[in-house]
Amino acid sequence: MSRPTAAFSATLEVELVHEPGTMGRLCTAIGDVGGNIRSLRGFSVTGNALHEEVVVDASSEAHIQEICDAVNGLDGIKVISAVDRTFQLHEGGKLETVSRIELRNNDDLSMAYTPGVARVCMAIHENEALSHKLTIRKNTVAIVSDGTAVLGLGDIGPAAAMPVMEGKALLFKEFAGVDAFPICLDVKEPQEIIETVIRLAPTFGGINLEDIAAPGAFEVEEALREALDIPVFHDDQHGTAVVALAALENALRITGKDMNNLRCVILGAGAAGVACAKILLGRGVGDVVVCDRMGPIHKGRDDLNSAKQWLAENTNRDAVTGTVSKAMIGSDVFMGLSGPGLVTRDDVAAMADKPIVFAMANPDPEILPEAIADIAAVVATGRSDYPNQINNVLAFPGIFRGAFDAHAMDITENMKIAAAGAIAAAVSSDDLAPNLIIPTAFDRSVVPAVSAAVSAAAISDGVTRK
Repeated sequence: MSRPTAAFSATLEVELVHEPGTMGRLCTAIGDVGGNIRSLRGFSVTGNALHEEVVVDASSEAHIQEICDAVNGLDGIKVISAVDRTFQLHEGGKLETVSRIELRNNDDLSMAYTPGVARVCMAIHENEALSHKLTIRKNTVAIVSDGTAVLGLGDIGPAAAMPVMEGKALLFKEFAGVDAFPICLDVKEPQEIIETVIRLAPTFGGINLEDIAAPGAFEVEEALREALDIPVFHDDQHGTAVVALAALENALRITGKDMNNLRCVILGAGAAGVACAKILLGRGVGDVVVCDRMGPIHKGRDDLNSAKQWLAENTNRDAVTGTVSKAMIGSDVFMGLSGPGLVTRDDVAAMADKPIVFAMANPDPEILPEAIADIAAVVATGRSDYPNQINNVLAFPGIFRGAFDAHAMDITENMKIAAAGAIAAAVSSDDLAPNLIIPTAFDRSVVPAVSAAVSAAAISDGVTRK
């Protein structure tokens, strides 16, 4: 059974006979079936009955039901209701529109709307760049998805993708003060996404592409970067790559290995895998081998899309063929962006001395950290219940904050590498350890550091509107 988590927590309203020992039996029964009591929210007494609210973490929806059944099996205790806290949190959505100005009287109205607003409209008509100062474009991102590659869920469509995009908007606001809005598109082809976003672009100051299946995601990002003069960022690709590079920089501080002499194997040639390969090469990693379902990508293969063809021409220096296991022999770093259980303990044991393993598949990694705790020097995953979570929230809020602050028209490779360096530097030498190579999502020092580094890189690269 997986570990209990808040993602599967429930509030149980329980009625108990009001007599000594009943509460103890309730708590014991929940613990015996693997439930984890998060809190007891107070009680009320009516006659001989005690009503208690118990918040319990479980490992699945079925586990919540198992906990309820265990409680109902006790003498003198029954569950009155069980409310799934995650569904309760999403009820009505997670976002709302809030006015930035007070509308107190006719004077305010005449400036915010007619007739005063006409002057502002005409100023923008005469100089469109003013739209980035005098409208929400200054600080607003469109989170665009077609719902074809959502989290670990796959192609679930635009309506079902909305809760994820709402959550992304929540993170933008909470961590970086960036306003963001989900735009989930009911389209069939990448070209439809491109055309739609181009038409929507005058409303937004930046575009965050999310959960769009490869290889269409590459086509969409490339076309939009070419067509628009605002930052376009595919977070599944570049957010993952930025945080993975940050984690790698700190893992090298622990192992003493040199970036230029590394051999890195990446399992997964989708959006994130390709971006990780590119950022590692940009940072100077000696050799990168990318593997897909057919094994290592190399020049001799004839089954490659355009993104994989680029990998064939720019990675795998020694033209390694065969299997992932073969590619991992003697490698320094493994980065998994694929699926659960695809790497074995023997694969890791065959790597070079002090192996670095980033098993980032979600929700279940390529190999569990506990399986290689004694042979890997550093292990990271994409999960929050293990140390060293490779979490995109460390990257995208600060990257867009920095891009907006610098009035950037693009997000360059140097801006991404600068973001990775800032994230890595957020872990001090005193705190750095094998189980702490990356800051936590709630380290509030990260976004200011990332935004400053990104702004400086944007200015240096000459991609700012100013």
